[in-house]
Amino acid sequence: MKQYQPERLSEAQLAAMRRSLRNGRGALSRRSLLRATGVGALTIGGMGALNACGIPPAKREGEGAAASDDHSAEEKQIAFSNWTQYIDISEDEKSHPTLDAFTKRTGISVKYTEDINDNVEFFGKIRPQLAAGQETGRDLINVTDWLAARIIRLGWAQKLDPANLPHAYAHLSPQFRSPDWDPGRAYSYPWTGISTVIAYNSKATGGRKIESVSQLLEDKSLRGRVACLSEMRDTIGMTLLDMGKDPGKVTDDDYNAAIAKVQRAVDTKQIRRFTGNDYTSDLDKGDIAACLAWAGDLVQLRVDNPDIQFVIPDAGYMTSSDNLMVPAKARHKTNAEKLIDYYYELPVAAQLAAYINYVCPVEGVGPELAKIDPALAKNTLILPDKAMAAKSHAFRSLSSEEETAYEEKFAKLIGA
Repeated sequence: MKQYQPERLSEAQLAAMRRSLRNGRGALSRRSLLRATGVGALTIGGMGALNACGIPPAKREGEGAAASDDHSAEEKQIAFSNWTQYIDISEDEKSHPTLDAFTKRTGISVKYTEDINDNVEFFGKIRPQLAAGQETGRDLINVTDWLAARIIRLGWAQKLDPANLPHAYAHLSPQFRSPDWDPGRAYSYPWTGISTVIAYNSKATGGRKIESVSQLLEDKSLRGRVACLSEMRDTIGMTLLDMGKDPGKVTDDDYNAAIAKVQRAVDTKQIRRFTGNDYTSDLDKGDIAACLAWAGDLVQLRVDNPDIQFVIPDAGYMTSSDNLMVPAKARHKTNAEKLIDYYYELPVAAQLAAYINYVCPVEGVGPELAKIDPALAKNTLILPDKAMAAKSHAFRSLSSEEETAYEEKFAKLIGA
């Protein structure tokens, strides 16, 4: 039998995770600011330990976890692991109305735990059980797309039963229907979407609109007042789009050309710095005139500062997602699928979107959201219209070797 070598994280990959945890999307408050990679305080030593143990593939590529014994019929319960402040909560902060309504309707109790503070840290918690073919104690988890891709690749996710997901299948936005790491959403459904756009302070730009990445990188009037993101897929992905290249089909030559374009802006001191969400304060004050930004930040910033504007470039924008999955050996797969489907019912999806203000992946939710808050229903940062959704792009899945090489070049570019 073929012996597999553990999949290890390179120094470049670990450095990228450190950046994310220190001041990237990993440093953001989940209720008021956008998050993609986590808000935990995983130490460098902790990441080193995770790297040292390796990630032994459980199955051949593309082969999902074998169906486990499902005890849903006799055990009316679900264990759901989620991120902090990533679901609706009652005014007294003691319950979650949508979960309570689900239990009342179905009789299925939900053990809801906010024990995901960071993707890497959480994977470290469940990896030993998954690798050993044991239960994780969780029936439903919510992880960011790159980790979802890894779990599927390792054969540690159960294939979902479409018969239990009629609302999810019918209402999933076309924008999120078929990522390259899970074609047709066989193993996952998105909880929320995460958008990278251009933001600017109209007072700081003298009223001029900033509409393209080329403007950010080349307009001399902005020199020294531009910020780009310390997340590789966002900054390089947006640059690729500006160059007419598809990040979903990026080649080594494409990537190198994008790196060179950003490097010129570094050399001319066009770019003030590479940031995590700490650009928000400088953008608010006008010290940064324009930048690449995460849409979840802007929903909040624009409430308090009318000078903050955003633009979806004609070339398009980058999107990622957080995703619900049923891990291998979960005891209550059918119950978990019912909960996934529940959140794709339009009134329920609207209630969730109204509370967390992230991109809602549920098509047709607008009228229900308008009943709760008409302004939110018109906000394209929460409900992208068809024109905006058509401009959405995702960075393709990278092999471990590609990710190492790409992150090393990006780390050199930003001086990390």
